[in-house]
Amino acid sequence: MNNQGVLGIFSYVDLTVNAVKKLKEEGFKTVRVFSPLPNHEIEEVMDEPESIVRFFTLFGAMLGASCGVGFTVLTSMDWPIPVSAKPIVSIPPFIVIIFELTIMMGSLATLLGLLINSRLRKNAPVNMYDPRFSEDKFGIMVACDKGNVEKVQDILNSHGAEEIKVDGI
Repeated sequence: MNNQGVLGIFSYVDLTVNAVKKLKEEGFKTVRVFSPLPNHEIEEVMDEPESIVRFFTLFGAMLGASCGVGFTVLTSMDWPIPVSAKPIVSIPPFIVIIFELTIMMGSLATLLGLLINSRLRKNAPVNMYDPRFSEDKFGIMVACDKGNVEKVQDILNSHGAEEIKVDGI
């Protein structure tokens, strides 16, 4: 195997953030951080791109609204019920169906977008995960070439890693 995984375990958020900053400055792109709780400092340092799930929601909502308009208007035109001088296609009674289909299709598209973009296939190898990451420790996993393993270890050690594990990915 050409790639190695280096895992550093930290107790404090500020040490973890500083280590990630240094790794990013040194040009390591495949850095993954494990945290027992959501932390905005880590999110800012990781500089991940914004999720595209919102576009799934927008497309689904627009599709739902279009289907709602199409269903109601085409149904009214196919089976007209003339009542007095009222128009056959009248928007106010159709708003409820348009709204419901907008919400339904938007939520289904959001679910689809979450499933597609959930990154489940990018999970860390099981042997590189430490159960302490769910309790009280922070972890940084860096995938790098064998030649950079010592450099990564030095960076993690200099920023206060309590423990470092190296394994093939």
